[in-house]
Amino acid sequence: MLLSPAAATVPAMSAAAILLVAGPGDAGPGDRDEMLRRAYSALDEAGVDGVDRIDVPSKGAGLEEAEGSLRSDVESMVPALQSGSLFGGRRGLLLVDAQNLLKAEAEAAADLVASLDGEATVVCFVSAGALPAPLAKVVERLGEKLTVKKIRERDALDWLAGAARARKLNLNAEAAAALVQRFGSDIASLGQALDQLALVEGPVTASEVAARFRNRPDEPMWHYADALGEGDTGEALRRLADFLTHGHPLQLLSFLEGDLRRRALAVAAPDIGTFAEWVGGSAGQFPVQKAWRARGRTSPELLHRALTALARADLQLKSMPEATHRLTLERLTVALCLWYGGRGSRRG
Repeated sequence: MLLSPAAATVPAMSAAAILLVAGPGDAGPGDRDEMLRRAYSALDEAGVDGVDRIDVPSKGAGLEEAEGSLRSDVESMVPALQSGSLFGGRRGLLLVDAQNLLKAEAEAAADLVASLDGEATVVCFVSAGALPAPLAKVVERLGEKLTVKKIRERDALDWLAGAARARKLNLNAEAAAALVQRFGSDIASLGQALDQLALVEGPVTASEVAARFRNRPDEPMWHYADALGEGDTGEALRRLADFLTHGHPLQLLSFLEGDLRRRALAVAAPDIGTFAEWVGGSAGQFPVQKAWRARGRTSPELLHRALTALARADLQLKSMPEATHRLTLERLTVALCLWYGGRGSRRG
C-alpha cells in the first residue's frame, strides 16, 4: 500500500534526485523541444545510466480506468519509482506532460516521490503549466526546479545565430529575419529548416529562404527520422500520426527508402569524404556530418532487416485495404526504432 506524503519516511538522497522542468501553459513546439532538451540534460548531469520515458495522455483522452486507479499509459511509473537499475547505478525516469496527471495518479506519484531512493532513481517531471497540487507540494519541498520561459521571436533570432554557427552556415541578418517571419518562434521547425539550408553552398540569403520555404519544410518526416535514429518509439509514433493527418503513407515510405540509403552508405563508407561524395554533398555540411556520426548505432545486418521490412510494408500498402495502412506503418516504426536506435533505443 502506498504511504501518504505526511506519513512517509524520507530517506537521505543524492542531490537532484527529483527534478521539475516547468514550461509555459501555452507551450508551443519550440518550447516543448527546449523543455525536453533541458530535461534530458539534467538527467545526464545526474549521472543516470539510462532513461525510461512516460508520456502522460491528456485528460479525457482514450479509455478511462476505474475511479481511483491509474491509466495504463501511466501505471508503469510505479515500478520505475519503486526500484532502480538491475545493474547498479542510477536510473532515470522522465514523465512528460505531467500537468495531465489525474488526481489519483498525482497522489500516487507524490507518495512514490516522497519515499524515493535517490541513490537508485532520478525522476524528472516535464510540465507545461502547474503540476497537480498533491504532487506539486512534494516536488517543491524535495526537488529542484528548472524554468523554461516562453520563447519569443527575439529569442528565436538569438537561437538562430548560434544554431547556424554550429552548422557552419553563413546566415545573414535578412535571411534570419525571413526564417523567423516564416516559422515564428518554433525553434524545432527552425532547426529542421537550417538542416536543409546547410546543403546550400555559400551565404544563405532572404531570397533563398523565401524560395525554399514557400511551404513548411518536410517537418513531420524530418522529426520522424530523428526519432527513429534515437530509438524513441513514443516520439516516432507521435510524429507518424502528425504526418498521416495530411500526408500519404507511400510518400513516407519513399522518404524512408532515401533515409535508409543514406544510413547504409554511411556504414559502408571508409571515411566521411567518401560518404559525402556518394551522397552528393561535402564533408563540411551539417546533414552529412550528422548522418556520419550516427553510423555506429546500427549494423549492416540490421539495415538489411530494415530494407526487407520496408519492402514488405510497400507491398502491404499497395495490396491491402486502406484500413490496414496505419497499423502497418506503426509496426514498421517500432521495428525501425529498435534497429536504428541501437543500445540507446527507448520506449515512449
